Amino acid sequence: MATLVWASVVGFTGLVNELQTPLFGLWRLTDVRQILRPYASLPVPSQDHLSSVQKAFETAAKAAPGNVVTGLSFPGASFGSPVHYVLWTHGATPLRARLFTPVLVDARTGELTGAYPMPWYLRFLEISRPLHFGDYGGMPLRILWALLDIVVIGVLVSGLVLWAAKRRISPDTRLRALGYEFDDDTGLAVHRIPTRAAP
Repeated sequence: MATLVWASVVGFTGLVNELQTPLFGLWRLTDVRQILRPYASLPVPSQDHLSSVQKAFETAAKAAPGNVVTGLSFPGASFGSPVHYVLWTHGATPLRARLFTPVLVDARTGELTGAYPMPWYLRFLEISRPLHFGDYGGMPLRILWALLDIVVIGVLVSGLVLWAAKRRISPDTRLRALGYEFDDDTGLAVHRIPTRAAP
């Protein structure tokens, strides 16, 4: 039963992981594009008119407390804004390490424009990914995952062996083992009634 539950969890999270690329693409085409649309037609400021990158990091740290900045896009970068630093942050704990929050900081003034956590479906996807690979518990959980993998493979292989062995036995032999005999006149299988021995 435990193996069945584990296989169901891993199978479901594996299916969810396959949705990563289309769901991230959907997020970028809908939510992210909607956020950046008001700034799309603005000109990219020159280097002399950009605010401090260090200040942008500090602003992002205040906008997403408990998060770590992992990336920075300058104004004019693809999938960015012509007038913003886009700072990508994620949580500092193992559970939140895959939950990203982009922070927009106005590159002209250094002021915060907004922090935009991922939608619920992407948060669900990111939390389920480590469960699929056994990353949450470190090496002990990975060893347990490997053992359960071996058990599932063993069950699958033994099932295939039994099925193949069953296929080699003729239907006549199987019916006779279940108590049937073949009528010589009709050729049909007839259930044999065991005779009671005389006392």
